Amino acid sequence: MTVSLFDQFMSPTLLGIPLIALAILLPCILYPSPSTRWVNSRYLALQGWAINRFNSQLLTPVNLPGHKWAALLTSLMIFLITINMLGLLPYTFTPTTQLSLNLGLATPLWLATVLIGARNQPTHALGHLLPEGTPGPLIPVLVIIETISLFIRPLALGVRLTANLTAGHLLIQLISTAAFVLLSSMPTVALLTSSVLVLLTILEVAVAMIQAYVFVLLLSLYLQENV
Repeated sequence: MTVSLFDQFMSPTLLGIPLIALAILLPCILYPSPSTRWVNSRYLALQGWAINRFNSQLLTPVNLPGHKWAALLTSLMIFLITINMLGLLPYTFTPTTQLSLNLGLATPLWLATVLIGARNQPTHALGHLLPEGTPGPLIPVLVIIETISLFIRPLALGVRLTANLTAGHLLIQLISTAAFVLLSSMPTVALLTSSVLVLLTILEVAVAMIQAYVFVLLLSLYLQENV
């Protein structure tokens, strides 16, 4: 029973070909590109307004050199929200429940922020490893701890996104299975369980959006430390 619950997180295949690439490319065809017309459609206007609001909120605390990352962070935000939300539909697959994919997104972006800090302001970047006013005997220990915390950041980003989405999907499957089993024997309890399932689905929609925002927000904070 436990194995069958986790089967939903396995990458689906067709004729031996993994379909995770198709699931990743799907968001590209859902959003229209800006047209050359003077007046855009309502959908394009709403999309532009949402992107501008997100950029202004995310990049306000970031220094001016970090604003070059606006297009990348916005694209990543839209990408994560889309595949997280599409994974809640029936007979679909959520690529962000795969730790390998999340680490593949987090590690290069985190490494880019570290390399930018090491190139542009190496003294300031190394200064993060040792807080000011540290007693002499604690210096080696704190340097080791800060170094470990620096290198564990991409793992924390990937595990946070994977764990939150995986837990939500498991709860939805468990509660829906319980409601289906109780439908014939205890219809009242099954109805109450179904109402809990509806509330949990709404919560999972919010989690899918919030986790995408948190992922990009933490990347922007790492960027702020190095620009």
